[in-house]
Amino acid sequence: MKRYVEWYPIIVMLAIDFAFAISNILLKKIIMDGMNHLVFITYRQSISTIFLAPIAFFLERNTRPKLTPQILCYLFLSAIVGASLTQYLFLLGIQYTSATFACAFVNMVPVTTFLMALPFGLETINIKDRSGRAKVIGTLICLGGALLLTFYKGIPLIHFSDQQTESQSMEEHISSSKRKERWIFGSLILFAGTLLWSSWFLLQSFIGKKYPCQYSSTVIMTFFSAIQSAILTFSINRRLSIWIPKEMIDMLSVIYTGLIGSGLCYVGMSWCVKKRGPVFTAAFSPLVQVMAAMLDVPFLHEQLNLGSVMGSVIVIVGLYFLLWGKTKEIQKVPQETAEKKDKELTFQVHESNDESRIP
Repeated sequence: MKRYVEWYPIIVMLAIDFAFAISNILLKKIIMDGMNHLVFITYRQSISTIFLAPIAFFLERNTRPKLTPQILCYLFLSAIVGASLTQYLFLLGIQYTSATFACAFVNMVPVTTFLMALPFGLETINIKDRSGRAKVIGTLICLGGALLLTFYKGIPLIHFSDQQTESQSMEEHISSSKRKERWIFGSLILFAGTLLWSSWFLLQSFIGKKYPCQYSSTVIMTFFSAIQSAILTFSINRRLSIWIPKEMIDMLSVIYTGLIGSGLCYVGMSWCVKKRGPVFTAAFSPLVQVMAAMLDVPFLHEQLNLGSVMGSVIVIVGLYFLLWGKTKEIQKVPQETAEKKDKELTFQVHESNDESRIP
């Protein structure tokens, strides 16, 4: 039974990545329809708050610790780095560059999280041990796969009709001309968003220790995020017309991303950070692009290229190395604790025997 319990965080993260992949596909439609980014974030976080508030109240009413000003400050900061500002920067980055390029920055989140966790002691590297070497190798392989997904396109593996191919080539030509003008600014925005997203995983590990209620902490975070996004929206654009969705599919997309993307997914990630740490949870980020590509081809009829397949396989191999290293590291903790207790017990027995021999 213990072996099955060890697989729970992996299963949860796979489900979260699949839900995020669907959110990314819906997000492309919202961006194409021209919906205001901050309005989208405000709706998304508000729906998540309304959905999770009663669940948090009934499930955690007997176990919820006292909400101190320090915890509120942590959650307010968590809303900024994990929801409001990060989502806005990534949406803005997609607008200035491309969705594929933005996904590549998301794929670098495990590496940045791993490097940022080292100074805080949340992660350790023991090169002499196999688990430590596996974590380093897995992180580098994931980074290599992410770079390959971004910069190598390769030959198309699925051929569409001539009309579709021609329209796609025209879109690629237009997008490439725009990228030349705005690429640097968009890259800086995406890099800032990546750092903030990695910071959220580290901050969540501290919040999980001080306020170990995933539903309640997520509700407070999304509530703060909705307020932050609404204030920022009204400060930039006060026209009420931007709050009205253009199509019904846009509102349905907002509801889905609010209930699942900002609701249950954040609860699941908070739980995984508490169980396995920030690097383990962030390591699954590259799979979002892999799953999104699997859904894009049959449903949106997007082109599947050799580079996407090769990069996806490399990302999965790197993720396997990293997860194997983390699993071995977790398995060593109870063994080392048991060995330490045995040594202390043996030492105490020897001491008592020595004292009994003294006349």
